[in-house]
Amino acid sequence: MSRDPPAPPVLTPTSPADATTPAPSAVRTSAPPTVRRRLASMAYEGVILFGVVFFAGYLFGTLTQQRNGLTHHNLLAAWIGLVVGVYFVWFWTHGGQTLPMKTWRLRIVGADGNTVPVVRAVVRYAVAWLWFLPPLALHPLLHLSLPVTLGIAAVWFVAWAAVARFDRERQFPHDRIAGTRIVTVDLAQPATQAGQSADQ
Repeated sequence: MSRDPPAPPVLTPTSPADATTPAPSAVRTSAPPTVRRRLASMAYEGVILFGVVFFAGYLFGTLTQQRNGLTHHNLLAAWIGLVVGVYFVWFWTHGGQTLPMKTWRLRIVGADGNTVPVVRAVVRYAVAWLWFLPPLALHPLLHLSLPVTLGIAAVWFVAWAAVARFDRERQFPHDRIAGTRIVTVDLAQPATQAGQSADQ
C-alpha cells in the first residue's frame, strides 16, 4: 500500500509590527529606574510644563478678559491644574511617556505591565499632588514665613522621594496608591506601546 505524502507545514505570516513590538512581559521585567533618573526627568518636565502653563494662562486671560492677576485667581488655578492633568493623563495612557520620560528612557505602566487605564492615570495625577501641596498649605494656615515654608517643602519633597528607596520595586508612594509602576525602557528592545490600548 502506498502512503500519502505528509502535508506541508502551514506557515502563519507575521506582520512587521509583530516582529518589532515586544511582549508585555518585556516591560514587566524591566528594572526600575533610579530615583536620581526620575528626579532628572522631573526637572526636564518642569521646563516643558512652563510652556504648558504659560499657554493655559494666556488662553484663560484671553477668554475671561482678565486684567488683574488677582481676578478669578482660584478659577485660574483650577484651570491650570486641569490643563496640566490632561497633559499628563494623555501621555500616560498613550504610550506611557512624556518627552522628558522618553529622553530618560522611563515609562509608566500598570501593575500588570500593560498600558495605564484612564482611571488609574487620573488617580496617579491627583495623588501626586500630595508631593507638593501639604507643606505649601501650611503657609497660609500657620502664617509661616516664606523661608520656613520653603524649608518644610524641601524636607517633605526629599522624604517623599526617599520612600522609593525602601520600596521593594523602588516605586514612589503615588505609584503604589494608583497601581502604576515606572520602568526603564531597554534601548536594545525598544517598546512602541506597553501592552494593550488604554480604555477610551
